[in-house]
Amino acid sequence: MTPLDFEAAYAPLWAELEAVIRTAETRRKFDGDRLATLYRRVCEHLALAQARAYPIHLTQRLEGLTQSAHRLIYRRHDYGLARFARLALVDFPEAVRAHRFYLLVSALMFVLPLLMAGWAAWRDPGFILHLLDASSVQQFDSMYGDGAESLGRTRSAGDDWQMFGYYIMNNIGIGFRCFAAGIFAGIGSAAVVLFNGVQIGAVGGYLIAAGHAENFLSFVVTHSAFELTAIVLAGAAGLRLGYSWVAPGRHTRLEALRLAARHAVVIVYGVVGLLLIAAAIEAFWSSARWITPAVKYGVGGACWLLVLAYLGWQGRPRASDEAGEAHAG
Repeated sequence: MTPLDFEAAYAPLWAELEAVIRTAETRRKFDGDRLATLYRRVCEHLALAQARAYPIHLTQRLEGLTQSAHRLIYRRHDYGLARFARLALVDFPEAVRAHRFYLLVSALMFVLPLLMAGWAAWRDPGFILHLLDASSVQQFDSMYGDGAESLGRTRSAGDDWQMFGYYIMNNIGIGFRCFAAGIFAGIGSAAVVLFNGVQIGAVGGYLIAAGHAENFLSFVVTHSAFELTAIVLAGAAGLRLGYSWVAPGRHTRLEALRLAARHAVVIVYGVVGLLLIAAAIEAFWSSARWITPAVKYGVGGACWLLVLAYLGWQGRPRASDEAGEAHAG
């Protein structure tokens, strides 16, 4: 192959790499997988050009491309406040929307069992005994009743901090199980999400039927916006892992699993953040008996709207930015 034929054959690929590098340097946003693929191909082209003693202008162009791509791929990452802000404000909500199919499946597997188990326990309170033993049911009665041992009646500031730590460990444990169990072809994540939906729904239905509706609903309405959303998102990330194992495409199963984990881990970071927020609200706000149920309902509704709006719209490009890109194109 002559130098002219070589350049004509691969010039479009080099131009694509130049465009990716230019985008990354100006906007700090690019497709990392595509960049890595182009970088490897151009490195092969550079080795061929050097081995065949092609003209110096050709090898210099390839050397410049590979060096620029290398700097982007292996540059030191920023783990400071700016990186955290981008993760929270752009990367996480974008990753959630990119996994919308898995999110829908996870949400259905959580919400439908929750509603059915809640309806079954509301119609027949004895249904709860199919899932929990009698002592656990009695404990829920005492927690959400109006007695001296109910939530928030005997808690001090020290107890709040102790419960904050407990909620963190419990919530993050549930989220991690929802995600990590996805490695078993997604079946594990599905099972964990289904189990949590059934249990939460059954407990809620039983407590409402037992006359504890106000105490229970006013307690859960605010932190559930973050906690339940996090469970569904963790399940979606786990299903993404499972699908990559079942249908790896042109990759080996381990390569497909690694690529899926790279994309899904952004969701896991966000899940941890949501669960930390939920633990703080549950410990210091939800259990506070001095706050009236009406206020909790109002704040809880606002939190649900905030979470849904954040995941649905945060991080989307502005219309002016999209118009500018179209004009530039």
